[in-house]
Amino acid sequence: MRVFVYTLGCRVNQCESEAVAEAFSKQGHEVLHSSTDADLVIVNTCTVTSKAEQKARRVIRLFAAKAATLVTGCYAQVNPQEIEALSENVVVLPLLKKPELLRLPEYINDRIGMDMLEVIREFSSLKKPAKMGLFDFAPSEFSYHCRSYLKVQDGCDNNCGFCRVHIARGASYSLDADTAVQRALEIEKRGYHEIVLTGVNLTMYDHNGRGLGGLLEKMLAAVGPDMRFRLSSMEPDHIDDLLLEQLKDPRMQPYFHIPIQSAADKVIKRINRKYDSSHLEYVISKLREIKGDPFLACDIITGLPAEGDEEFEYTRAFLERHGFAMMHVFPFSPRPDTALEHAKDRAPESVRDERAKILRDLSLSLNQKFVQRQVGLENEVILEDHKGGKWFGLTGNYMRVEVQNVPENAKCGDLLKIRLLSETVGITI
Repeated sequence: MRVFVYTLGCRVNQCESEAVAEAFSKQGHEVLHSSTDADLVIVNTCTVTSKAEQKARRVIRLFAAKAATLVTGCYAQVNPQEIEALSENVVVLPLLKKPELLRLPEYINDRIGMDMLEVIREFSSLKKPAKMGLFDFAPSEFSYHCRSYLKVQDGCDNNCGFCRVHIARGASYSLDADTAVQRALEIEKRGYHEIVLTGVNLTMYDHNGRGLGGLLEKMLAAVGPDMRFRLSSMEPDHIDDLLLEQLKDPRMQPYFHIPIQSAADKVIKRINRKYDSSHLEYVISKLREIKGDPFLACDIITGLPAEGDEEFEYTRAFLERHGFAMMHVFPFSPRPDTALEHAKDRAPESVRDERAKILRDLSLSLNQKFVQRQVGLENEVILEDHKGGKWFGLTGNYMRVEVQNVPENAKCGDLLKIRLLSETVGITI
């Protein structure tokens, strides 16, 4: 049986999809990289923005026109009826039952010859699901990535006024630290050179204990010198001194993605975030102190409630002053069932969209300046793509570059040292 797993949204989804793909592969099924010849398509969805849901509906219709399509993820949790209405070939498996996907390959094997749509309908309606949990998504082989993903946290205890994800994912849970270390060692044994630690709110990991910093301390002590770590995203409120101390290790990559949303205290308070601008200043200054010139990325939402011209200008100036190398800019769109769904103090759409354009232009400018500063410097790169006789890879500070002078026996996932010759090309050294 041929299966294609399509993923939308965060790196948690990426990790969970990889675990599903590995489960199919271990049961003798063929995991495809496109939907063209698939007997079954699994779509792992996101609900963070209305555009993410629109994209999900578009691809689901496309896949369902040719194959049985099983849809899961956050969007499937909050709007199952909307998804089911897209096509008769669609079956929804809510997020709360998502871990069961790991036993779907074996279930299919026991029903060879049955119509695939009937099989997944039957599977989705089982009344006594297996006792599987949030952290059973633990792939050690990766079908769609050359770097590895390790999920250590799920859910979120915050209640940000614009966010729907915590409604879908529920409360924060953390993977036992010793189990996380063992999974990291297994990934290392498989020959991977980078682990991307993922979580819905990663810095909320064990926030009543030693936190993410305590986990990294154990992991860094356990793995070897050629295993590097990358943090998928860091909410500002739980970035503490222990975590910052672990980032000094050279195996911690100089890439940090911070969901800021706004730097203006009036807006931060209005949307119920758990930090203020002074804490953002502290975190960013410490990251630069530790890593010199790291790749700083952030999420920003324009037109949030309470964002007037003064608040927007403060945020714009903050981003420019701190030299963020990339900004993911989203115009505010009220999400169903959130505290700000019916907020009256948000900016008009025309103003919101103009502010988004200003920040996107700023992002392009700051990114160019960041990349230009890297030319001539040494870096590490993990090979990810081999196309047209050329190798392409990802540097530690998150630049995608063509890699020249690659050894003949090189393979996807290899870790090489390079010097950046230009803004897009590096050569091994």
